[in-house]
Amino acid sequence: MSNQPGQKERIRIVTDTTVNLPPGYAEAHHIEVVPQVIIFGEESYLEAYEISSAEFVQRLKTSAHLPKTAAPPPGEFVEAYRRQLAEADTIISIHPTCDASGTVRSAQTAKDESFPDADIRIIDTRTIGGGMGAMVMAATEWAEAGMGADEIVRRIQEMIPRSRTYFVIRTLEFLQRGGRIGGAAALMGSILQIKPILEIRNGRVEVLEKVRAQNRAMGRMLELVAEQCPRSSEARVNVMQIDALEEGKRVVTDLQQVLGLADIPLYELGAAITTHGGPGVVGVSFLV
Repeated sequence: MSNQPGQKERIRIVTDTTVNLPPGYAEAHHIEVVPQVIIFGEESYLEAYEISSAEFVQRLKTSAHLPKTAAPPPGEFVEAYRRQLAEADTIISIHPTCDASGTVRSAQTAKDESFPDADIRIIDTRTIGGGMGAMVMAATEWAEAGMGADEIVRRIQEMIPRSRTYFVIRTLEFLQRGGRIGGAAALMGSILQIKPILEIRNGRVEVLEKVRAQNRAMGRMLELVAEQCPRSSEARVNVMQIDALEEGKRVVTDLQQVLGLADIPLYELGAAITTHGGPGVVGVSFLV
């Protein structure tokens, strides 16, 4: 659809379920959230729509086989884009790092094959979870304030290298089951109570440090955030957890004191991320 002279550009945001957003935010702001696919053996589920995080964690703990994840098929994006283009001139489609997910590729296929002439801007955020959520919310705020798509995309691209995300995982079991580390390394790590601090660096999940014991790992993660995170709401700091609610709450309280910020949201991680880190993940995301 084309704008009349002087008419505000109508922009809609599309994202997917690897994002962390406050409850009700997507619905309130007309954001389309395309589901990732969770696969247990012969059964597949649409993340968040057909299996909740709590149901997923329970099944993950008891399943003999590690579930798999798949990016949304292009058809899911075709339907999402069709719905949004009925109300908008431009879509900004914001998704996780292509080094961890095929979501960007799937979105691009949908655009190229079904909407070659539509104004759909697909962004690889080079991150996931709360860091991606910060970009989705920023884009939404700017669009609602009347900013044009070119400027919104430029600003999001500037946010990408400023994003920092750190995670502490409770057990090495799921990294080992997923083939990320060997069984001997996982066994030795468990015996020694090694808790790796992971970071998202250049779009990839990397081991930043290996710390002995959970409380030390959590303390070290807080040190990293305190050293790097600006003392401003512009940092868009947030905490993420799955099956570690009390630890997540403590991290929020500690960061509120250290950073002097009252509003630090606590998000629950979805199934697609939990598949690889396992239950008990706690993470922090912010902008520098």
